[in-house]
Amino acid sequence: MFEFVKKQLSELNIELVSCISLDECQITRPYLLQKHAIENGSAIIFAVPYLSKDALERKNISCYAIARDYHLFFSELFEKITNELKAKYPQNKFTGFTDHSPINEIDAAARCGLGVIGKNHLLITKKYSSYVFIGEIITDVSLPSFAGEKKCCSNCGTCISKCPVNMRNGECLSAITQKKGELSDTERHLIQKHGCAWGCDICQEVCPLTQAATKSETIYTNIEFFNSTLTPNLTSHQVEEMSDEEFKERAYSWRGKNVILRNLKYLEEKED
Repeated sequence: MFEFVKKQLSELNIELVSCISLDECQITRPYLLQKHAIENGSAIIFAVPYLSKDALERKNISCYAIARDYHLFFSELFEKITNELKAKYPQNKFTGFTDHSPINEIDAAARCGLGVIGKNHLLITKKYSSYVFIGEIITDVSLPSFAGEKKCCSNCGTCISKCPVNMRNGECLSAITQKKGELSDTERHLIQKHGCAWGCDICQEVCPLTQAATKSETIYTNIEFFNSTLTPNLTSHQVEEMSDEEFKERAYSWRGKNVILRNLKYLEEKED
């Protein structure tokens, strides 16, 4: 079963795949397992690279938000693979998650060898650095586990020292860009200074593991979804012209148009 899923993912250019027992995971939302009537079993966990070369030129939003919302990608992927699994193994249960998951995804991915955990609390892989989304297919089948010791980065501290707010109190520039309502003068200045209207990639960009993956040119995705319909340099005019359906397909849509428009106007004020 694991090899079957691994093959399906490989055909989608997803190469970092592993497996871990649910008993070895940190269960953070048990009700999601209960919803699917799964008490024990395994998680086939994988890292999806999303960084596009075409997304880097003059970008003013975080790289993860430049393509269409990655949840759309995962929704199609899970539907395809879980349907095939249910047809092949009708006696078993299968469901897929990303982000809103019953398990601590970063901890599980690090435990089963997909990467290390950075000081910025991201999973960092050797091939793609931290430019990955984590997904998992959870089943009630007990599969062989690849879990081992959880590893962390070298603790060089570069991501913390280069963070615009030094990650104090658990906050970062990305969190500031997602706040509703009016921002303080300091917060507005941070957005203008660093030129990012949504999210922040600084801790990823300065990481030595990112530098190594960029140098080797393994860091870029070969997945078509993340190489098409890109908006690296977003403008307020583009957002205002988006239909409701188009806007819903963007990762920043969950906060509504007002938040991203506010931030873009801060940047446009600076340019004026």
